Amino acid sequence: MISDSHLRLGIPSKGRLSDLATDLLSQAGLRFRRQNRGLFARVSGMDVDLVYLRTDDIPTLCAEGAIDMGITGGDLVQESGAAVEQRMKFGVGRCRLAFCVPDDKEIKSAAELDGKRIATSFPNVTRQYLAEHGAQAHLVSLAGSVEAMIQLGVADAIVDLVETGSTLAANRLRILEEIGHYETVLIQNDTRRLSGIADSLVQRLEGVVIARDYSLIQYNVPRRELAAAEKVTPGFNSPTINSLEDADWCSVQVMVRRGEVVDVMDQLKLIGATAVFEMTLNNCRL
Repeated sequence: MISDSHLRLGIPSKGRLSDLATDLLSQAGLRFRRQNRGLFARVSGMDVDLVYLRTDDIPTLCAEGAIDMGITGGDLVQESGAAVEQRMKFGVGRCRLAFCVPDDKEIKSAAELDGKRIATSFPNVTRQYLAEHGAQAHLVSLAGSVEAMIQLGVADAIVDLVETGSTLAANRLRILEEIGHYETVLIQNDTRRLSGIADSLVQRLEGVVIARDYSLIQYNVPRRELAAAEKVTPGFNSPTINSLEDADWCSVQVMVRRGEVVDVMDQLKLIGATAVFEMTLNNCRL
């Protein structure tokens, strides 16, 4: 059972996004256990109840007040048109929503799809985009698996989510235009019930997301090269510097964006740094 005194957080009940949400919440220190695929789970030590829902229902149920917050896809939020606030992005589950047409068709813009048939799971977003480009189309709304609709003669084009593009290639399709880029997001309704708990939850999740973007680098460097090293690794605010027993050397600890670590380590070696280590961050508060 759920309690009115607890914040209600909707998360996907199954699928990849469910696994992602569960992992994020666990890393943020929320302890819970879902019993026998139940609809609810209570968080231990925090006034939060988890509600397991269909991913595409979460924006609407959040706007209606059935839940206070929810983890879902940004594409589903836009498609629903729900009046919710996006509290944060998670930097994962990234995808593109795009118009796709057969490789052998000489179509150069979405405006040329005026009067055509378009299969999609995103009719609202598609209709709005076409209207902004002076076009109208017959939309064939489907729950998923729209890639084969052109071959089946159901549609002249599709609007679908694209990740790697391999599915498009397998169906001899190409991207015509991109509608937008999306990722997994945390949303909240306008009521902002139990705002203190909500803000605490956001802070915890932000700690996980930021930690995933950074590594902690530790190295020793000759003191005479410290200024050069600080230019390579300025840190989030500034590096932590400790003296070594050898007064000519010092030890540095600093946060570095994970995607830049290898290049940074190479640059540090060029200025004489030694014992350069990368350490993984699991959580943080900045």
